[in-house]
Amino acid sequence: MKPQTAIFIGIAVICLSFNIRTQDTKSIKPGGFDIDKDLLLAQYDCKTDVDDLHSVAAFATLLADPKFAKIHYHAVAGTYGIQEGLYVPPNDLFQLAFGKNWTDAHENFKNAVQKVKEIALLTLAKQGDIWIADAGQSDFSAKLVEAIQAALPDIDVSTRIHIVQHSDWNEEVTTPAYLDFVKANIDYQKIPDGNAAGNGTPGFRSPGYTMWKEKIRDPDLIKIWKLAIDLSNKYNGKKGRYHNKAISAGGLDFSDLSEVCWILGLQEIKDTQHFFDLFSR
Repeated sequence: MKPQTAIFIGIAVICLSFNIRTQDTKSIKPGGFDIDKDLLLAQYDCKTDVDDLHSVAAFATLLADPKFAKIHYHAVAGTYGIQEGLYVPPNDLFQLAFGKNWTDAHENFKNAVQKVKEIALLTLAKQGDIWIADAGQSDFSAKLVEAIQAALPDIDVSTRIHIVQHSDWNEEVTTPAYLDFVKANIDYQKIPDGNAAGNGTPGFRSPGYTMWKEKIRDPDLIKIWKLAIDLSNKYNGKKGRYHNKAISAGGLDFSDLSEVCWILGLQEIKDTQHFFDLFSR
């Protein structure tokens, strides 16, 4: 046990004591998330591919399942790196899907880091770990880890903070120094790409899949999916944004959910159809 003192959150100073987990990070397997203690940060770059919008709707669908309704999570929009192109405005969708449980890093990056840091510190104080589904680049994650280290200089972030990344492209457009930082300092897990099926993670890029309307019956989820699809159609390939062919073909692309599935131990899901068979409501 390592004592931690003088944690400043807002204007309050909380004296805390932490048990630092001694697990070997190399032994961490899919499903390492402790639903009773841990925090899941779902971070979306929203630049310039509209697939993040579908991924938000899919995450909301997952959270609506009774098995995952009690997950301690927080969503962050605008966690992009150095890629060029226009942002895809997601605020209406995030508000509909997550209520007040999300933060806008696009609007104010510095304030977003501080807000999410405070949420993370509360989880760490209760012996929970931080799991980051980096549905985008790791720039925001790096600054968040730095802020946590500044508040808790004695904490072993290599065993308490985990990043899951599925995309080579996301790594390529992360600020190199930030990518190096998270890989060197925390438990960074690179998993197979969620754009393809049969590689060890679910494949959630499905240009021919249109059956979600028959699967989703919950009125709130229907609104979320309709808004996600309407916004993606509005911005897909427009004004130089990335053209997602699966979405323009009328299908779905929530490939970034593969990271969440890995964290929750759901990597056995095969594809989009299988996802809706399991989680239709």
